Amino acid sequence: MIRSVVRGFGAQLPERIMKNRDLEGVVETSDDWIVQRTGIRQRHIAGDGETTASLGEGAARAALDRAGMTAADIDLIICATSTPDNTFPATAVNIQNRLGMHHGAAFDVQAVCSGFVFAMTTADTYIRAGMAKRVLVIGAETFSRILDWTDRTTCVLFGDGAGAVVLEAEEGEGTIADRGILTAHLRSDGAHREKLYVDGGPSTTGTVGHLRMEGREVFKHAVGMITDVIEAAYAATGLGSADIDWFVPHQANKRIIDASARKLGIDDDKVVITVDRHGNTSAASIPLALAEAAGDGRIKQGDLVLLEAMGGGFTWGSVLLRW
Repeated sequence: MIRSVVRGFGAQLPERIMKNRDLEGVVETSDDWIVQRTGIRQRHIAGDGETTASLGEGAARAALDRAGMTAADIDLIICATSTPDNTFPATAVNIQNRLGMHHGAAFDVQAVCSGFVFAMTTADTYIRAGMAKRVLVIGAETFSRILDWTDRTTCVLFGDGAGAVVLEAEEGEGTIADRGILTAHLRSDGAHREKLYVDGGPSTTGTVGHLRMEGREVFKHAVGMITDVIEAAYAATGLGSADIDWFVPHQANKRIIDASARKLGIDDDKVVITVDRHGNTSAASIPLALAEAAGDGRIKQGDLVLLEAMGGGFTWGSVLLRW
């Protein structure tokens, strides 16, 4: 069986750091209020000249370096983003050009905060089908550009950044001992659109719009949806929470992460948390967390790693892989 194995990882964060206290002069809020409800203490905000594509390029170059590869080795680039540099062309094509890559293909995936999980699953499908041998998967966002900075319920939550991984085809035995992606599960339900969306777009308002969210409604659905796709991963592999070495969830809100881990019976010391320093970086949050935990040596070759995310739409999904 062909497996999609992680060969490299990388991250890129904007230079500017905005702490909670910096927001106290922007909206009616406080550091205590934000930390208590979200676990967030700071986030990175893109400055002049920093865009989704430039951050994605930085993360991609770091991942290629870790993999010991160049853009010439890559067959396909998939970029998960909800904040593209332009309506078109795709941000992935922009990154492809920035990397000096003029072969293969590049396209974007839009599943909001679930984007990286959707992109990983798409890359895995290409690899297992024999349509690509090496795929660069990127999650990159500049959510600060679609925030309403007068809305304290949303502007305190999000940050900017990018993360990336290089996936490569490797022959496996077809067992759960194989390295690479073991199983992936994706879901969506458009009936929940109004709970988390952007109130603009080329075909409706002709504007970019701002992010709008019904926070309590999102929280109410999040834990159940996350549990759904993780239990599907367990059922597909015969594994369970006790087998997981590292749980790398979408970094939306520490309360959601804690509640999900509790419900699944995953120990706190197996959960990778970066939301306190990055905020919610949407499609970039999982690869940023992966890059941090693998970079500092926590995630090691052979470890069983569980990824999950939920985003606007609603979309949600999981990927279970052996590092």
